[in-house]
Amino acid sequence: MRLKRAKIVGFVSIKGGVGKTTTVSNLGLILAKNFKKKVLIVDGNFSGPNLALHFGFNKAGNSLHDVLEGKVNLHKAIYEHTSGLHLLPAALYSRKVDYARFHQYMASLRSYYDLILIDSSPASNAEMLATVLASDELFVITTPDHVTLSSTMHAIKLARQKRTYLSGIILNKVKGKKYELGLDYIQDLTKVPVVSVLKEDEKILEALSKSKPLSALNNNRDSVVEYKKLAAALIGERYKDTRIKSRVKGLFTKKVTQDEVNRAIVMVSHY
Repeated sequence: MRLKRAKIVGFVSIKGGVGKTTTVSNLGLILAKNFKKKVLIVDGNFSGPNLALHFGFNKAGNSLHDVLEGKVNLHKAIYEHTSGLHLLPAALYSRKVDYARFHQYMASLRSYYDLILIDSSPASNAEMLATVLASDELFVITTPDHVTLSSTMHAIKLARQKRTYLSGIILNKVKGKKYELGLDYIQDLTKVPVVSVLKEDEKILEALSKSKPLSALNNNRDSVVEYKKLAAALIGERYKDTRIKSRVKGLFTKKVTQDEVNRAIVMVSHY
């Protein structure tokens, strides 16, 4: 029987508000609930943590900060969600900690999980570096505008300097407007494949007001289906969209989009 050896996947950006934490919370929940994987999500945003709030976890308890300070055992800071997903939160009222052993703590959990997803700090500092060094691979989250893409380039540069594999870019909050940067332009500039294109969805904010990821409330939203496709690729599978509107659309076009091609490459690499 093969022992588990979790793949550690970091999600980074050098700009707040691009949907990094939303992406981690939804992917983690889908992998646990829909694909029955043993998943841990980790709040690596030490100075501005909010991953736990996406799951209604707002009470003081053991946290990653306590672990890094040597106050509690690592496993005592991990909580189980009703979906089966495990969560390692950072302290809601953050304080300075030493990140030097963060990667060692993450590595020590490999045998317990199929995947470990880390939500990093949205700043080019020691916090984000901790996620880069702890991860086997990284996804960079960006939105289709020049300001965010400039920050994205810095995140990509840091990952390459530290020789952490870049699996792809997740293009989020796409409105479909002419003034937005296109997928081809972003790929040409960054030399990193765009593996997922997520349209702006106001239901995400509605879900957050209920302290839940959207995937816990609505399984058939376009954005949730996109998360499912990426989640499947992370475990070497292909997700088939069986919704009626998608089947009807498939009758009229067989065109494969660039992000689908790139996602297939991610899928093969995780097979």
